[in-house]
Amino acid sequence: MPFLAFLVNCPDAAIADKIADTLIARRLVAVATRNPPTQSTFHWKGEVKHAQQHPLVLKTRPELRDLVEAEIARMHPYEVPPITRVTMEGSVEYLSWIANETSGGEQ
Repeated sequence: MPFLAFLVNCPDAAIADKIADTLIARRLVAVATRNPPTQSTFHWKGEVKHAQQHPLVLKTRPELRDLVEAEIARMHPYEVPPITRVTMEGSVEYLSWIANETSGGEQ
């Protein structure tokens, strides 16, 4: 089964770092990558909105999907957190590393 990359836009670097640090400390994700801020444009409650957001990429095993998503939603300040998942394939060595680093999700 392919591994997962969560893509989450955060309102600021502090929120992105809190999510990343928590999930790494709990060994629910193997790596968290915060990208430079980007400008997002979207419809929200009948209006076009513009916001600077900090994209966060989180890599994990598929069996941790629900737990990771619940933790992101718990820590994210948006009414509807922008959480998306992308299936990910990779080298055996890299995916093995992700599996080894996410052992905390078994507890």
